[in-house]
Amino acid sequence: MDKLIALCKRRGFIFPGSEIYGGFANSYTYGPYGVELRNNIKKLWWDKFVHQRDDIVGMDGPIIIHPRVWVASGHAEGFNDALVECKNCHKRFRADHLVEAATGQDLEGQIEEMKRLLDAGIDCPSCQKRDWTDVKRFNMMFTTKLNTTEEEAESIAYLRPETAGAIFIEFKNILDSSRVKLPFGIAQIGKAFRNEIVAGNFIFRLREFEQMEIEYFIRPDANWEDLFEQWLQLQEEFAHELGAKPDDLRRFEHPKEKLAFYSRKTVDIEYRFPFGGFKELFGLAHRGDYDLQNHSRASGVPLEYYDSENNERFMPHILEPTFGLDRAILLCLLAAHSEEGTDEDAGGRTVMRFPKRLAPVKIAIFPLLKNKPVLVARAREIFDLLKRHHVCEFDDNGNVGKRYRRQDEIGTPYCVTIDFQSLDDQTVTVRDRDSMSQQRVAIDGLLEFFNSQLL
Repeated sequence: MDKLIALCKRRGFIFPGSEIYGGFANSYTYGPYGVELRNNIKKLWWDKFVHQRDDIVGMDGPIIIHPRVWVASGHAEGFNDALVECKNCHKRFRADHLVEAATGQDLEGQIEEMKRLLDAGIDCPSCQKRDWTDVKRFNMMFTTKLNTTEEEAESIAYLRPETAGAIFIEFKNILDSSRVKLPFGIAQIGKAFRNEIVAGNFIFRLREFEQMEIEYFIRPDANWEDLFEQWLQLQEEFAHELGAKPDDLRRFEHPKEKLAFYSRKTVDIEYRFPFGGFKELFGLAHRGDYDLQNHSRASGVPLEYYDSENNERFMPHILEPTFGLDRAILLCLLAAHSEEGTDEDAGGRTVMRFPKRLAPVKIAIFPLLKNKPVLVARAREIFDLLKRHHVCEFDDNGNVGKRYRRQDEIGTPYCVTIDFQSLDDQTVTVRDRDSMSQQRVAIDGLLEFFNSQLL
């Protein structure tokens, strides 16, 4: 992780947030290559789950929505973690995590028992003292205040803790404005905010993060078990497309006694991260009709589905596949990171083996020498041709070997070098990132070559 984090900063993938002001906890900026990787993953997801299906439509709802949405959903009262603070060093922790790490017991919701076990035999991981505050409920939603005029009273609103709320309240509008029929899904990619007690492990757990989420609506009497399994397989398939190896993925089914009262089944797709082993990557839950029922009651607007073929109205049930974008990016970075040899002069290198579709830059174009105007001009012509079709980068800084190493570290699949032979026979050297093999390709066939390799 330390090597990856250093590479991410050095090569412009991810920077610590507000660094010139000393940093800001669990805040990160996606740099020039990071934002390209991020957008490529979102595009892959949208293509796979929206464009390539005829049963899913998309939407993009606001981050700040009516506060009654979160009252109806239960977030205003029930979206809590168990917070405890060490009186000696004033560090805050998830009480349930401390207890589970020390005893193996999952005591979610059992505040008094967590406090008893902490006082009886669990020391602070930071200072090794044992002097705990009471365990308290801590609501993870960020609040904000809205003003319409100076004379009107301030009103409390929330930054959404998940994207699903916006989908549920637009269910009727999407039914009325499109021709969707059950089963169908509504997809959304967007920011969510949670005031996590303990965030960390780079971009694994953030207070400001992005979700790629689908609410998939089905008949109450549908064979949901088969659909559930199909969605699990699709989530695993997407993880493989990000670069995950099968042995690094597993399923974790939540015990029935730990499920929310409205859930029939919840399964996490877990990935083997280098910190703490298998941890949640994606999730899938059967939510029943809880959400539509609650929003229908709270708003007074019927949110039923009308089946015209059978002349019946009913409240659909929901399967919810959720994908964390930042965790998907972290998986992609970890799976791609590779070190070959230890001595760069002897051919050692660090290479990011991104799937070609996800690589931030697809092609780098080099003139062999930067002080030869004729080579630079020809290289610029080729760059101008290719950049209309693929994300390209022009690089003439340093010797070609060092340029190859730079492109390896950002995961560029192909490098094109324009040399003196190019002026004679109108061919260039194309170098492959993974094999480091080189071949001569005719300039007038370059676009066709890269289209066949990258599209």
